[in-house]
Amino acid sequence: MQHPLFSVAQIRGIERTAAAGLEPGILMDRAGRAAADHAADLLGPGTGRAVLVLAGPGNNGGDALEVAAHLAAREQVTVIHLRGDGAQPSFETARAIERAGASSATFTDALPSAEPDLVIDGLFGIGLTRPLEGRGRELVDTINEYGCPVLALDLPSGLDADTGAVVGPDGIAVRASHTITFIGDKPGLHTNEGREYAGQVAVVGLDISQDQFPPATALLSTPDLFAHCLRARGQNANKGTFGNVAIVGGAHGMTGAPMLGARAALFTGAGRVFAAFVDPGPAYDSTQPEVMCRLAGGFDFGTATLVLGPGMGHSPDAVRDLLRAFESASPLVIDADALNLIANSPDLQQRLTQRGNAILTPHPLEAARLLGMTVPIVQADRLAAAHELAARFNAVAVLKGSGTVIAHGDQVAVNSTGNPGLATAGTGDVLAGICGSLLAQGWPLWEAALGGVWLHGAAADRLVRRGIGPIGLTAGELPLAARAVLNELVRRYARRRS
Repeated sequence: MQHPLFSVAQIRGIERTAAAGLEPGILMDRAGRAAADHAADLLGPGTGRAVLVLAGPGNNGGDALEVAAHLAAREQVTVIHLRGDGAQPSFETARAIERAGASSATFTDALPSAEPDLVIDGLFGIGLTRPLEGRGRELVDTINEYGCPVLALDLPSGLDADTGAVVGPDGIAVRASHTITFIGDKPGLHTNEGREYAGQVAVVGLDISQDQFPPATALLSTPDLFAHCLRARGQNANKGTFGNVAIVGGAHGMTGAPMLGARAALFTGAGRVFAAFVDPGPAYDSTQPEVMCRLAGGFDFGTATLVLGPGMGHSPDAVRDLLRAFESASPLVIDADALNLIANSPDLQQRLTQRGNAILTPHPLEAARLLGMTVPIVQADRLAAAHELAARFNAVAVLKGSGTVIAHGDQVAVNSTGNPGLATAGTGDVLAGICGSLLAQGWPLWEAALGGVWLHGAAADRLVRRGIGPIGLTAGELPLAARAVLNELVRRYARRRS
């Protein structure tokens, strides 16, 4: 089952189409009821808890006032309503103001002296185009210091729904513990700053018919997108059935990087795994002796799926090995130093574009070098940057970071797994190795990228659930966890197909 993500423009179009066939105010009433029910779930059993509702001047504020009207029957609701610049509210918002005013909710201009049990953020919705300022900013500054749950309506105020960036160079946004988003899910809730500010996201469709929804801007990546590649192993399988992977890199002083990638490939199912070193490296991996060590210069690049870049360096030998890899017909995963060599060479860029059959796995700085822009520009619109990488280099692009973005052609997906434990050296080498392993086992490029990124993040999530990290989680701990997650997925989806 797919999980679509819609742009602000698409959401507005859906809302206009749906509202045209309904009585005025119906959608806002549905949103208010759904959010009030969600708030009640967060509060748990009982009544009389203190709820602070922050309502802005627009329709997002109208949603918040509807929530206040519904909750006031059982909780102690305080409303701070920012009226804006004096513009007349919409019919729907005016009706919500009237309903909340007729309830037992208390309207005030001052924050309560004691921290409430729950805050409802309905200050600004998907239409915000400038940084929060004035009273709105003051309110956000204060509630971000609270320890109670914060429920954002549609999205946290101050966040861009399309990009996940905080609006404005000096902007701030509500740090919500939970977000209930209306009509359809938005990319900005799942990438860039979105995961930090949105918390747990719930989607409420407001009973709008699916035939009123256009094709999604992107998808939230889940195992359903690559489930058809998850196959139980047959009894008659052998190591040749599951392909060869060679991790090409390991210049002097950086032999650990290809070793991490090789172990990741091994533990996620590749039949045979090689570490091919640019400079003379170790004769064998004492921790994982199944990994076969070779000199890259003498290795036949046509015999394996190639993962290029971990610890590769920038020497002439590294360039030589990269060129030889491009001349092979093998599928490629291109990471780390290989990406930087390509960014610095128009010739390598042209060769890559003409060749295709590759997955690129840059972090934002590497992506900025490849695109000839700055990191802030890349991060300001991660979906657009990933799409540009994929188009420019005729590849599947994996733009790493919180809410990793995977793009190829017209397809864009935002990954849903991972945590700050991955912010440590070597985890990118592990990701590249996993992607290479899946390619070697016959997964198509798109599914190998989706599956590799999802497994990589899920492995980190599994470790954190077990008390290993996020602080101090190391890249070397990921391959075993990834193996466990992959086998669990195979068992789950094999049962569904049986």
